[in-house]
Amino acid sequence: MMKRYAYGWITILFFLFSIVGHWLFGWYAYVDEAVQHGQPAQFSQFAIEMGRDTFENWQSEFLQLLWQVIGLAYFLYVGSPASKENDDRMEAKVDMLLRLQAGEKADRIIARLDEQYMRTGGHAKPHGHERRPVTI
Repeated sequence: MMKRYAYGWITILFFLFSIVGHWLFGWYAYVDEAVQHGQPAQFSQFAIEMGRDTFENWQSEFLQLLWQVIGLAYFLYVGSPASKENDDRMEAKVDMLLRLQAGEKADRIIARLDEQYMRTGGHAKPHGHERRPVTI
């Protein structure tokens, strides 16, 4: 599971490391500023300021990036008309040629190809074409 979702786990670790660092160094800066002004450092006041700063940063950076990367990737995955690759017509033609050429074996060949390249039940794995070819 770690290998399959490594990018996600690494992203979560980067996020956790950065948010903890942001709040930790923010606390040090807050305490230093409170000492300079002769006031006690209060965590409740710090949490309000850091929460405001964190959400302000997320609004301007994180949500924009989230929409651009994850939103567009999602629409590509679901096959919105704006992101569709239009390979369906070509695939239908190839399937028809297989049916004309292979006869009764065609559906079995097409099913094996679909399974090998994960056309049903998931995403295609990288370099799926390097596997041994489907035999008739």
